[in-house]
Amino acid sequence: MHSGMQGGWTFIVGILSIGAIAVYFLAGFLSNRKSHLQQWPTYRYILWALGIIAAASALIGPIAQWAHTNFTAHMLGHLLLGMLSPLLLVLAAPMTLALRALPVRQARFLANLLKSSPVAFLSHPITATVLNIGGLWVLYTTDLYHMMHHSFFIHLLVHFHVFAAGFLFTAAMIYMDPIPHRYSYFYRSIVLMLALGGHAILSKFIYANPPSGVPSNQAEAGGMLMYYGGDAIDLVIVFILLLHWYRASTPRRAFA
Repeated sequence: MHSGMQGGWTFIVGILSIGAIAVYFLAGFLSNRKSHLQQWPTYRYILWALGIIAAASALIGPIAQWAHTNFTAHMLGHLLLGMLSPLLLVLAAPMTLALRALPVRQARFLANLLKSSPVAFLSHPITATVLNIGGLWVLYTTDLYHMMHHSFFIHLLVHFHVFAAGFLFTAAMIYMDPIPHRYSYFYRSIVLMLALGGHAILSKFIYANPPSGVPSNQAEAGGMLMYYGGDAIDLVIVFILLLHWYRASTPRRAFA
């Protein structure tokens, strides 16, 4: 990516990131103006801002620059864009905030959209897992990783998929927002364990079989980062899922 295109890309990502944070804060302000609703928690603003910053840091700045020539930096960007950022954004419950902030007519439209068949299909735990983990297998076991460094369009498409699939997967495992099509804790736990296994196996595969054009020492470091860094983020998802399961199965009087 030449300097002119790099500068334009940095500007676009920066503006979109600032805009996303501003819109969320505006939605919180509008929601808080409604007297019948509780104030939107401060920690959710922080989670949203950190999630946007994590995603932006994988796309622009030193890490993104380093990732063009170093696989370990690329893998760090993957963890930020495809795992940490989606987790933080899901915990910020953006759909709940949107439903609170929007006028009744627009809120009903959004609610109906969330109930639609396409959203139901994409948010299914198995679909989300295939898009997320399957997409990573395609990226690192084919020539796609090599191609993305020679085509800005492919580079953009891959990064969008990594983020969107990571968000869908996280939202399908832990229900922080209203989810019309819900699946049991047991079902989601089984799918989550399979997904974690697929992610771990892929990291070991990368360690032993470097992607095209990646030196073995970088592949080993990147594979280890994917394995241990991914486990750290996945443990948070597992903890939240089990915590929700425990609360749902425990009589309310136990908390009185």
